[in-house]
Amino acid sequence: MTETPLVLPFTDERCRDVDLTGGKGASLASMTANGLPVPPGFVITSAAFAAAVDGDTLLAHLKERDLDAARAVVAATQPPRELIQAAYDQLPANCSVAVRSSACAEDSSDASYAGQQETYLFVETFEEVMDKIVECWLSFFSERALFYREHKGDLNDIAMAVVVQQMVDATKAGVMFTVDPVNHRRDRIVIEAAFGIGENVVSGEVTPDYYTLDRKGALKKSKIVKDQVMAESELADLVKLGLHLAELNGGPQDIEWAYDDTGLFMLQSRPVTTM
Repeated sequence: MTETPLVLPFTDERCRDVDLTGGKGASLASMTANGLPVPPGFVITSAAFAAAVDGDTLLAHLKERDLDAARAVVAATQPPRELIQAAYDQLPANCSVAVRSSACAEDSSDASYAGQQETYLFVETFEEVMDKIVECWLSFFSERALFYREHKGDLNDIAMAVVVQQMVDATKAGVMFTVDPVNHRRDRIVIEAAFGIGENVVSGEVTPDYYTLDRKGALKKSKIVKDQVMAESELADLVKLGLHLAELNGGPQDIEWAYDDTGLFMLQSRPVTTM
């Protein structure tokens, strides 16, 4: 009987199993396998949490709606340190990382798990990584996340993975939709971009430039906030990669991307569920 892996690098084909590595982890593994520019990383699988946590006690507390007791069980759970250390040591020396929750429940037209759990950026040391993994696990049991699962999913679902990935120190970043989800146009691509890291765009902390392009990468419309963030050649490159991802995944994609001093990276791709 094959043992279920607790930690998997993006390069391992088993990492593409969404039940094991969550939507984010499986997406990054799939992009890596298809040769897209993805920063290296690994996933602490849903099996790692299941193996470490006292699941019966946790589910009992959840059934009783005792959130404090449930979170205490999670807080006391220890990730598989040696396996994580081995995977962490394979990343570039002295790089900072992002530690990101990766829900295993699939998005649907009326339920999107994006933003329900935590992400931690510019994590500098291995000990901090270990702490943030537990924080990601804990975020799956916040009042907000549990309320959402109770109404849109399954309260007994405790399967969550955690992604650890080399941080991109972005000069510019943002999101791309391979359709126009607001105007419901499949012949248009929408790109939002700002200087600095993409989290500023995703969280709404900054107002991004807004670009609308056709499927050949030609700019049709733009709204520039101050200094234009994107060159038209960069927009065309993004469109090309975005449509490639949409083809690979069999449907429109919501993509996070970033440029640093070395070039373009794809950070996440998930289905657009509003078309």
